[in-house]
Amino acid sequence: SLLSCKSRDVKVKDAYDFGFKHYQGTPVHMNAFAYALELDSTKAETYRELSVTYLKRGIPHKWKKWYDGAVKYDPETWQPWRGYLYLWFYRDYEKAIADFDASDSLTDYIDHPQGHSVDFWRGIAYLGLNDYKNSIAYWYKHIQRETEESGEDWVELEAFLYRGIAYYESGNSEKALENFDKVIHYFKQSADAKYYKALILKEAGQSEEALSLIEDAIIDFNLGFYNNRPYVETLRQIYIEDLEEFKKSIQE
Repeated sequence: SLLSCKSRDVKVKDAYDFGFKHYQGTPVHMNAFAYALELDSTKAETYRELSVTYLKRGIPHKWKKWYDGAVKYDPETWQPWRGYLYLWFYRDYEKAIADFDASDSLTDYIDHPQGHSVDFWRGIAYLGLNDYKNSIAYWYKHIQRETEESGEDWVELEAFLYRGIAYYESGNSEKALENFDKVIHYFKQSADAKYYKALILKEAGQSEEALSLIEDAIIDFNLGFYNNRPYVETLRQIYIEDLEEFKKSIQE
């Protein structure tokens, strides 16, 4: 009946309100959304919350069962987000790309899971596969659209950084340098961009410049200006040991 339906909806809302008061991954949060699912098994966000709570509790092998439910009931919203989880928690770049690609056919706009376009995420996923051609192509697509909409100075640091890394690893130091210079120009402090630029300078025989730059990179790193992510290691993440070892190699 209509009355019982309303009663169920109110109970689901109460379960959500209670669950959201607690951190994702806590047993209380998990139990609240498990109860919400008992009340209504067609609500995509319930499946999504249950999935993420397993990830944040360090039980990643159980997330997919629940996330597939979210995709089933709301694929437009949650399929690109599933791609994001494949990308970072599983490093399954091919499945991530498949979900990002699917989002193109599901909507007539560019999806932005976790605040970045699917082109941004595809650029990272293809770099994870060492497919530099496709990685660079998606970085160009993403950066061009962001530049047209908001200006080049609004483009994310990581977009230029990863495009630079893709160029560097594919042997195009000149194009790599252009991207690292953009990071340094717009963001000033970036241990990653300075580290990679120092690598290029050393390879070009400019050891003094490389040494100066790697010393700046170490300062930036110690101040927290380096590419990293919560919960997981980011792609091509650098550590202070990388910088110190490279500095030592120049001094020797």
